[in-house]
Amino acid sequence: MDKQHLPPLDWVRAFEAAARLGGFTAAANELGLTQAAVSQRIGHLERHLGAALFHRRARAVMLTVEGEAWLPHVRVALDGLRDSTEAVFGTRRDRLTISASQSVIELWLLPRLDRMQSLLRAEISIRTLVVGAHEAPQDDVIRIRYGAGDWPHPYRARLYAEEIIPVAAPDLVEQAVPWTALPRIACAGPRPGWTAWASLYGGSTMPVPRLRFDTHVSALGAARAGLGVVLASLPLCNDALEAGTLVRLDPRSLRHHESYWMLAGQKSLSRSQWQTMLGIIDQA
Repeated sequence: MDKQHLPPLDWVRAFEAAARLGGFTAAANELGLTQAAVSQRIGHLERHLGAALFHRRARAVMLTVEGEAWLPHVRVALDGLRDSTEAVFGTRRDRLTISASQSVIELWLLPRLDRMQSLLRAEISIRTLVVGAHEAPQDDVIRIRYGAGDWPHPYRARLYAEEIIPVAAPDLVEQAVPWTALPRIACAGPRPGWTAWASLYGGSTMPVPRLRFDTHVSALGAARAGLGVVLASLPLCNDALEAGTLVRLDPRSLRHHESYWMLAGQKSLSRSQWQTMLGIIDQA
Protein backbone atom coordinates (compact mmCIF):
# COMPACT_ATOMS: atom_id res chain seq x y z
CA MET A 1 0.00 0.00 0.00
CA ASP A 2 1.28 3.49 -0.83
CA LYS A 3 2.41 5.05 2.45
CA GLN A 4 2.45 8.52 0.88
CA HIS A 5 -1.32 8.56 1.20
CA LEU A 6 -3.00 9.11 4.54
CA PRO A 7 -4.93 6.14 5.94
CA PRO A 8 -8.75 6.33 5.84
CA LEU A 9 -10.27 8.28 8.72
CA ASP A 10 -12.43 5.37 9.89
CA TRP A 11 -9.29 3.26 10.42
CA VAL A 12 -7.72 6.05 12.50
CA ARG A 13 -10.88 6.54 14.55
CA ALA A 14 -11.00 2.83 15.30
CA PHE A 15 -7.40 2.97 16.53
CA GLU A 16 -8.02 6.00 18.76
CA ALA A 17 -11.17 4.53 20.30
CA ALA A 18 -9.52 1.15 20.99
CA ALA A 19 -6.47 2.83 22.53
CA ARG A 20 -8.58 5.13 24.72
CA LEU A 21 -11.02 2.46 25.85
CA GLY A 22 -8.52 -0.36 26.19
CA GLY A 23 -10.14 -2.88 23.86
CA PHE A 24 -11.70 -3.58 20.49
CA THR A 25 -15.10 -4.52 21.94
CA ALA A 26 -15.45 -1.24 23.85
CA ALA A 27 -14.38 0.68 20.76
CA ALA A 28 -16.96 -1.21 18.69
CA ASN A 29 -19.71 -0.26 21.14
CA GLU A 30 -18.76 3.40 20.96
CA LEU A 31 -18.43 3.48 17.17
CA GLY A 32 -21.55 1.41 16.49
CA LEU A 33 -19.57 -1.36 14.83
CA THR A 34 -18.91 -5.02 15.47
CA GLN A 35 -15.75 -6.12 17.25
CA ALA A 36 -14.66 -7.86 14.07
CA ALA A 37 -15.06 -4.64 12.07
CA VAL A 38 -12.90 -2.69 14.51
CA SER A 39 -10.25 -5.42 14.47
CA GLN A 40 -10.30 -5.45 10.67
CA ARG A 41 -9.90 -1.67 10.39
CA ILE A 42 -6.99 -1.64 12.83
CA GLY A 43 -5.40 -4.53 10.93
CA HIS A 44 -5.71 -2.56 7.68
CA LEU A 45 -4.17 0.46 9.43
CA GLU A 46 -1.22 -1.55 10.75
CA ARG A 47 -0.50 -2.96 7.29
CA HIS A 48 -0.77 0.53 5.82
CA LEU A 49 1.73 1.89 8.36
CA GLY A 50 3.95 -1.17 8.30
CA ALA A 51 3.97 -1.42 12.09
CA ALA A 52 1.96 -3.15 14.83
CA LEU A 53 -0.03 -0.71 16.97
CA PHE A 54 -1.34 -3.19 19.56
CA HIS A 55 -0.16 -6.26 21.41
CA ARG A 56 -3.11 -8.69 21.27
CA ARG A 57 -3.76 -10.52 24.55
CA ALA A 58 -6.38 -13.14 25.37
CA ARG A 59 -8.75 -10.65 27.02
CA ALA A 60 -7.20 -7.25 26.35
CA VAL A 61 -5.01 -5.26 24.01
CA MET A 62 -2.02 -3.07 24.83
CA LEU A 63 -0.38 -0.37 22.76
CA THR A 64 3.00 -1.09 21.27
CA VAL A 65 5.80 1.46 21.53
CA GLU A 66 4.84 2.74 18.07
CA GLY A 67 1.17 2.90 19.06
CA GLU A 68 1.92 4.90 22.20
CA ALA A 69 4.12 7.30 20.24
CA TRP A 70 1.50 7.90 17.53
CA LEU A 71 -1.59 8.17 19.77
CA PRO A 72 -1.05 11.77 21.01
CA HIS A 73 -0.65 12.98 17.42
CA VAL A 74 -3.82 11.17 16.39
CA ARG A 75 -5.77 12.77 19.23
CA VAL A 76 -4.53 16.26 18.35
CA ALA A 77 -5.48 15.71 14.70
CA LEU A 78 -8.96 14.36 15.50
CA ASP A 79 -9.63 17.15 18.01
CA GLY A 80 -8.56 19.71 15.46
CA LEU A 81 -10.78 18.19 12.80
CA ARG A 82 -13.71 18.09 15.21
CA ASP A 83 -13.19 21.68 16.35
CA SER A 84 -12.89 23.04 12.83
CA THR A 85 -15.98 21.12 11.72
CA GLU A 86 -17.99 22.60 14.57
CA ALA A 87 -16.68 26.11 13.86
CA VAL A 88 -17.34 26.03 10.12
CA PHE A 89 -20.44 23.87 9.86
CA GLY A 90 -22.06 24.37 13.25
CA THR A 91 -22.31 20.75 14.36
CA ARG A 92 -23.39 21.61 17.90
CA ARG A 93 -26.24 19.50 19.31
CA ASP A 94 -29.66 21.13 19.45
CA ARG A 95 -30.99 18.53 21.89
CA LEU A 96 -29.10 17.33 24.95
CA THR A 97 -30.06 14.62 27.45
CA ILE A 98 -28.76 14.60 31.02
CA SER A 99 -29.14 11.60 33.33
CA ALA A 100 -28.68 12.12 37.09
CA SER A 101 -30.04 11.10 40.47
CA GLN A 102 -33.03 12.93 41.90
CA SER A 103 -30.75 14.51 44.53
CA VAL A 104 -28.38 15.99 41.94
CA ILE A 105 -31.25 17.14 39.75
CA GLU A 106 -32.96 19.04 42.57
CA LEU A 107 -29.94 20.27 44.52
CA TRP A 108 -27.28 20.90 41.85
CA LEU A 109 -28.77 20.89 38.37
CA LEU A 110 -32.00 22.89 38.77
CA PRO A 111 -30.29 26.00 40.19
CA ARG A 112 -28.03 26.03 37.10
CA LEU A 113 -30.45 24.81 34.47
CA ASP A 114 -31.65 28.21 33.22
CA ARG A 115 -28.07 29.41 32.67
CA MET A 116 -27.11 26.08 31.16
CA GLN A 117 -29.96 26.21 28.66
CA SER A 118 -29.20 29.81 27.76
CA LEU A 119 -25.48 29.26 27.17
CA LEU A 120 -25.82 25.93 25.39
CA ARG A 121 -28.75 27.14 23.26
CA ALA A 122 -30.21 23.66 23.23
CA GLU A 123 -33.30 21.78 24.28
CA ILE A 124 -32.39 19.85 27.45
CA SER A 125 -34.08 16.64 28.51
CA ILE A 126 -33.59 15.45 32.10
CA ARG A 127 -33.73 11.75 33.01
CA THR A 128 -33.92 10.64 36.63
CA LEU A 129 -31.48 7.86 37.45
CA VAL A 130 -33.16 4.73 38.79
CA VAL A 131 -31.88 3.93 42.29
CA GLY A 132 -29.21 1.24 42.08
CA ALA A 133 -28.49 1.75 38.37
CA HIS A 134 -25.05 3.31 38.02
CA GLU A 135 -23.99 2.25 34.55
CA ALA A 136 -22.42 4.92 32.39
CA PRO A 137 -22.19 3.79 28.76
CA GLN A 138 -20.77 6.14 26.17
CA ASP A 139 -23.80 7.04 24.10
CA ASP A 140 -25.77 10.20 23.37
CA VAL A 141 -26.56 10.86 27.06
CA ILE A 142 -24.65 13.16 29.41
CA ARG A 143 -24.46 11.30 32.73
CA ILE A 144 -23.77 12.51 36.25
CA ARG A 145 -22.46 9.68 38.41
CA TYR A 146 -20.86 9.33 41.85
CA GLY A 147 -17.38 7.85 42.01
CA ALA A 148 -13.64 8.42 41.88
CA GLY A 149 -13.57 9.69 38.30
CA ASP A 150 -12.03 6.57 36.74
CA TRP A 151 -14.41 6.30 33.78
CA PRO A 152 -13.10 6.01 30.20
CA HIS A 153 -15.25 8.83 28.82
CA PRO A 154 -13.38 11.45 26.77
CA TYR A 155 -15.29 14.22 28.57
CA ARG A 156 -15.11 14.06 32.38
CA ALA A 157 -15.39 16.75 35.04
CA ARG A 158 -15.89 16.64 38.80
CA LEU A 159 -18.81 18.78 39.92
CA TYR A 160 -17.28 19.60 43.30
CA ALA A 161 -15.01 18.34 46.08
CA GLU A 162 -17.09 16.22 48.46
CA GLU A 163 -17.33 17.39 52.08
CA ILE A 164 -19.70 15.87 54.64
CA ILE A 165 -21.10 17.83 57.60
CA PRO A 166 -23.85 17.28 60.23
CA VAL A 167 -26.91 19.50 59.73
CA ALA A 168 -30.37 19.86 61.27
CA ALA A 169 -33.35 22.21 61.43
CA PRO A 170 -32.89 25.35 63.59
CA ASP A 171 -35.85 24.46 65.85
CA LEU A 172 -34.38 21.06 66.63
CA VAL A 173 -31.01 22.55 67.52
CA GLU A 174 -32.61 24.94 70.01
CA GLN A 175 -33.23 22.02 72.35
CA ALA A 176 -30.98 22.20 75.41
CA VAL A 177 -28.99 19.06 74.55
CA PRO A 178 -25.74 18.42 72.66
CA TRP A 179 -26.39 17.84 68.98
CA THR A 180 -24.74 14.42 69.27
CA ALA A 181 -27.66 13.34 71.46
CA LEU A 182 -30.31 14.35 68.90
CA PRO A 183 -32.09 11.77 66.70
CA ARG A 184 -30.05 10.77 63.68
CA ILE A 185 -31.05 10.23 60.08
CA ALA A 186 -29.23 7.75 57.85
CA CYS A 187 -28.91 7.82 54.07
CA ALA A 188 -27.92 4.89 51.89
CA GLY A 189 -25.22 5.40 49.30
CA PRO A 190 -21.47 5.78 48.84
CA ARG A 191 -20.94 8.77 51.16
CA PRO A 192 -19.38 8.26 54.61
CA GLY A 193 -21.96 7.80 57.38
CA TRP A 194 -22.20 7.98 61.13
CA THR A 195 -19.73 5.15 61.71
CA ALA A 196 -17.09 7.00 59.66
CA TRP A 197 -17.79 10.20 61.62
CA ALA A 198 -17.35 8.43 64.98
CA SER A 199 -14.21 6.69 63.73
CA LEU A 200 -12.58 9.96 62.69
CA TYR A 201 -13.70 12.27 65.50
CA GLY A 202 -14.46 9.89 68.32
CA GLY A 203 -17.72 9.68 70.20
CA SER A 204 -20.51 7.17 69.98
CA THR A 205 -22.45 5.87 67.02
CA MET A 206 -25.53 6.19 69.23
CA PRO A 207 -28.33 7.00 68.99
CA VAL A 208 -29.00 4.53 66.21
CA PRO A 209 -30.80 6.20 63.28
CA ARG A 210 -34.50 5.38 63.26
CA LEU A 211 -35.05 7.00 59.86
CA ARG A 212 -33.25 5.78 56.74
CA PHE A 213 -33.58 7.12 53.19
CA ASP A 214 -32.31 5.96 49.83
CA THR A 215 -31.80 9.47 48.42
CA HIS A 216 -29.88 12.43 49.75
CA VAL A 217 -32.63 14.89 48.89
CA SER A 218 -35.17 12.94 50.97
CA ALA A 219 -32.79 12.78 53.94
CA LEU A 220 -32.28 16.54 53.76
CA GLY A 221 -36.05 17.03 53.57
CA ALA A 222 -36.46 15.00 56.75
CA ALA A 223 -33.79 17.11 58.46
CA ARG A 224 -35.52 20.34 57.39
CA ALA A 225 -38.74 18.97 58.87
CA GLY A 226 -37.00 18.68 62.25
CA LEU A 227 -36.88 14.89 62.31
CA GLY A 228 -33.19 14.57 63.15
CA VAL A 229 -29.56 15.22 62.22
CA VAL A 230 -28.18 14.08 58.88
CA LEU A 231 -24.65 13.90 57.53
CA ALA A 232 -25.05 16.02 54.42
CA SER A 233 -22.97 16.91 51.40
CA LEU A 234 -21.96 20.52 52.02
CA PRO A 235 -22.05 21.54 48.33
CA LEU A 236 -25.58 20.10 48.00
CA CYS A 237 -26.99 21.67 51.17
CA ASN A 238 -25.23 25.04 50.95
CA ASP A 239 -28.35 26.81 49.65
CA ALA A 240 -30.37 25.49 52.61
CA LEU A 241 -27.67 26.68 55.01
CA GLU A 242 -27.69 30.15 53.46
CA ALA A 243 -31.50 30.25 53.60
CA GLY A 244 -31.47 29.21 57.25
CA THR A 245 -33.66 26.14 56.79
CA LEU A 246 -30.72 24.02 57.96
CA VAL A 247 -27.86 24.83 60.31
CA ARG A 248 -24.38 23.37 60.50
CA LEU A 249 -23.78 21.64 63.83
CA ASP A 250 -20.02 21.14 63.85
CA PRO A 251 -17.10 23.03 62.26
CA ARG A 252 -15.42 19.73 61.45
CA SER A 253 -16.16 17.77 58.28
CA LEU A 254 -15.50 14.49 56.52
CA ARG A 255 -13.69 14.88 53.21
CA HIS A 256 -14.32 12.08 50.75
CA HIS A 257 -12.25 11.05 47.72
CA GLU A 258 -15.38 10.36 45.65
CA SER A 259 -17.83 12.89 44.33
CA TYR A 260 -20.26 13.51 41.47
CA TRP A 261 -18.76 13.59 37.98
CA MET A 262 -20.26 14.71 34.69
CA LEU A 263 -19.46 12.17 31.97
CA ALA A 264 -20.04 12.44 28.25
CA GLY A 265 -19.01 10.83 24.99
CA GLN A 266 -18.54 12.52 21.66
CA LYS A 267 -22.11 11.62 20.69
CA SER A 268 -23.53 13.44 23.72
CA LEU A 269 -22.60 17.02 22.82
CA SER A 270 -20.14 18.98 20.75
CA ARG A 271 -16.69 19.92 22.00
CA SER A 272 -17.64 23.60 22.23
CA GLN A 273 -20.73 22.71 24.25
CA TRP A 274 -18.56 20.64 26.61
CA GLN A 275 -16.30 23.66 27.11
CA THR A 276 -19.41 25.63 28.04
CA MET A 277 -20.35 22.92 30.52
CA LEU A 278 -16.89 23.16 32.09
CA GLY A 279 -17.38 26.89 32.58
CA ILE A 280 -20.68 26.28 34.38
CA ILE A 281 -19.12 23.63 36.60
CA ASP A 282 -16.10 25.85 37.43
CA GLN A 283 -18.43 28.65 38.57
CA ALA A 284 -20.50 26.32 40.76
